[in-house]
Amino acid sequence: SSGINAKLVPHTAGRYAQRRFKKATCPIVERLVNSLMMKGRNNGKKMKAMNIVKHAFEILYLTSGENPLQILVRAIESSGAREDSTRIGRGGTVRRQAVDVSPLRRVDQAIKHMCTGARDAAFRNIKTISECLADEIYNASKGSSNSFAIKKKDELERQAKSNR
Repeated sequence: SSGINAKLVPHTAGRYAQRRFKKATCPIVERLVNSLMMKGRNNGKKMKAMNIVKHAFEILYLTSGENPLQILVRAIESSGAREDSTRIGRGGTVRRQAVDVSPLRRVDQAIKHMCTGARDAAFRNIKTISECLADEIYNASKGSSNSFAIKKKDELERQAKSNR
């Protein structure tokens, strides 16, 4: 892809937590790689996470025949919750109030849920994490309820609807 911030490798070593909203300028694939490096034993292993994403993209390309980045973007679009509920304490009682979700938070949540879904699916399973991530991204881009991220989004929106 040619663009003003086109990157060859999702490893910019950028300092995206320095300023508010700076992480919005971070390449989306790098955001995915960074959120894969979770759960204690994988902290800081960025090369491992990059290889996982690379293999997942290869699997996506071989199975669907289209650009894996396009599939990823579609998945993020369709798996971010549009409405959420927040806790509001009034007079000693805590009730939940439905609120709209900001665009950046939608992206954050979508990536987080996709990574969590892939991690949970790969744990104690024959399938590799790359295969699970590819499945998760593909299902999320189709809006299928087999995807952990889509299930989570529907659940959040259903809760928000009841708290309006």
